[in-house]
Amino acid sequence: MSAASVSSSLFTWRVIACLLLPPILWSANAVVGRLMVGILPPVTMNAVRWLLVALILLPLARRAWGHPGEWLSRWRHLIWLGGLGVGCYNAMQYLALHTASPLNVTLIGASVPVWMMLVGRLAYGQVLQTRQMVGAVLSIAGVMLVMSQGAWATFAHWQWVPGDLYMLAASLAWAVYSWMLAKPPSDMIGPERPAWTWADFLWVQIVFGLIWGAFGTALEHTLVDHVLGWAWLTDPWAWAALVFVAIGPSIVAYQCWGQAVQAVGPTISAFFGNLTPLFAALWSLALLGEGPRWYHPVALLLILAGIALSSGLIPWAQFQRRGPLRPPKGG
Repeated sequence: MSAASVSSSLFTWRVIACLLLPPILWSANAVVGRLMVGILPPVTMNAVRWLLVALILLPLARRAWGHPGEWLSRWRHLIWLGGLGVGCYNAMQYLALHTASPLNVTLIGASVPVWMMLVGRLAYGQVLQTRQMVGAVLSIAGVMLVMSQGAWATFAHWQWVPGDLYMLAASLAWAVYSWMLAKPPSDMIGPERPAWTWADFLWVQIVFGLIWGAFGTALEHTLVDHVLGWAWLTDPWAWAALVFVAIGPSIVAYQCWGQAVQAVGPTISAFFGNLTPLFAALWSLALLGEGPRWYHPVALLLILAGIALSSGLIPWAQFQRRGPLRPPKGG
């Protein structure tokens, strides 16, 4: 069987659905976060979202909550995993949506592979290749195009939009979180790692993430939120949003993503994941009336080109001359 037929055989309808559902749901999460501005405090929204996920996962995470010693003894690693992945990333994303559009937020979020590359270099000593550095420049250019709203001259008298900064911080947090998953301590590798399923491992991370979430929620209501308070507790739309982000972008998208990566590998999956800004544009237009500007598709192309070049999907050799041009033999 040829490579092409093998490759095409991988893309069953089930696999395609698993590849498309996560970016659709993640983009919807950004739009719902935007819709909840003025209704749900952002840090509180994140904490309650993950609390609901933890409750929903209880039947699937029996080993984790039935053997607390397995995760309590590994708290030094798990407290940071939970803080970065659960307590930090989505809280800052919801904060960003107060001053930035869902399309801007998802475009900046699409640059995570670049930050992962930089974190790998600075924290783990990973050697950067020329193609990776060129790819990083392209992706960062796409992010800067979004942040400047298509007018590079604005950097001469730049005023940071808080949402852009929050999303940059969220992207950095996710990059560190991803490296911590890729480079776990010895008691989280091989036979030393507890026999957790995906639900067990996610549930454990949520438990530690909720420690950070509870602290952030208390801080939010003490220092920042003097208007919304706890009025959202009796708002049916707030609860509908919370149930959706707990089930769709959290559980369904997470499980589909895991199946997709197993079926077609992380590289192809990553490109489907970077369709999130495209779906965010469609959701924003349909639900918020916020259409994309000219610089949004240009920025998306720059970011995707940078990631493709960095990951090796675009061969760097074709941009390099292998010697002086010579006429063909016999010419």
